[in-house]
Amino acid sequence: MKKWCSSAYFCKISFWVYIDEIYLLFQHEYSANFLFTLWKRVRKYGALCTGATQNVEDLLQSHTARTMLANSEFLVMLNQAATDRAELARLLNISDNQLSYITNVDFGRGLIKCGSAIVPFMDNFPKNRLYKLMTTRLTEVEQS
Repeated sequence: MKKWCSSAYFCKISFWVYIDEIYLLFQHEYSANFLFTLWKRVRKYGALCTGATQNVEDLLQSHTARTMLANSEFLVMLNQAATDRAELARLLNISDNQLSYITNVDFGRGLIKCGSAIVPFMDNFPKNRLYKLMTTRLTEVEQS
């Protein structure tokens, strides 16, 4: 018989918090401060946060968001607009050569920052049944 646990911390359960369109939380000081605190504290309880946005321009306007990006151990960057690339290069010490991997590139290509390492990647995911279940491109979503 399983024992009931009142918190993930005491049960040794890990969980992930996904925040889509994270830039919205940085539009107001109160929500930005809440997210900043959450981002730092959840690790103590066996959780990890993942924030996602298609355009980092709005994030880069927030001092709190810039601090969080600079202190993040893991980032995935895909194709970026010119102004975003320049800001990310300054913030994360990305070289001109590395920037070429997020400049006018196809889907599934970009840079991964893990710790102090920045590594280019290319993912040619096969367009099979799994792909059709996961795609976010509306032109590829099958009508039921």
